[in-house]
Amino acid sequence: METKELQRISSQVRRDIVRMVAGVNSGHPGGSLGCADFLTMLYFDTMKHSTEFTMDGKGEDLFFLSNGHISPVWYSVLARAGYFPVADLGTFRKLSSKLQGHPSTDKKLPGIRMASGSLGQGLSVAIGAARVKKMNNDDRIVYCLHGDGELQEGQIWEAAMYAAAYKVDNLIATIDYNGRQIDGDVEDVLSLGDLAGKWAAFGWQVLEMNGHDFDAMKATMEKAHSLCGNGKPVVIIMKTEMGQGVDFMVGSHKWHGVAPNPEQLANALGQLEETLGDY
Repeated sequence: METKELQRISSQVRRDIVRMVAGVNSGHPGGSLGCADFLTMLYFDTMKHSTEFTMDGKGEDLFFLSNGHISPVWYSVLARAGYFPVADLGTFRKLSSKLQGHPSTDKKLPGIRMASGSLGQGLSVAIGAARVKKMNNDDRIVYCLHGDGELQEGQIWEAAMYAAAYKVDNLIATIDYNGRQIDGDVEDVLSLGDLAGKWAAFGWQVLEMNGHDFDAMKATMEKAHSLCGNGKPVVIIMKTEMGQGVDFMVGSHKWHGVAPNPEQLANALGQLEETLGDY
């Protein structure tokens, strides 16, 4: 897909995000806004996937969201891609809605293959799915997304060791490296140190990219694909800004889990072009 069209979609996704969290005065806009470009690219340009949803996803690329609190961006992208009606975004976090605050499987929302939000678990699930694809001679790729603060969870590094030891080379993990978590800057809460060096030491092929530059992301994803099948898993360290697209939210951990009030919502929407029609 052309870069301009991806930009149009991501602008609408950002509008969806701020409207969803403001509508119930609850949710996580900061990281969702920061990952809008990446998930737009993944679903509209990178992955081979079908809106005729099945849990096993045979013959398709699979995606797992480990940092499930940024569900607003995923729900918006899934709806805009055709997995379920866009109007359903208006039910976000409401009683009995399929669009729970953290993705769940009990509601059978199309596109969701794991319940997430308990941080640290998504890489393990993605590795399992990738190994199943190999057993089934399915040559498609498994993708997963993680927050940088999530890397403070020990299970991530257990999974990282496993993936390298068992040569899970049909897996591309991406780290949303915005440098912010709920309590402040990642560097102040618990520094990740030389993150690229850590992943390399664990036996992964490491790439880095700008998560707001569609051309750069396309090139990096093509490189990641070329590295698959070489006996090592791939990780992409993606630099983003929390709150990207809304000037008063950018770069602040304060918008990790706080919804905008009506005046702030109006301000945010004034900065984001409506390109596909609001729900």
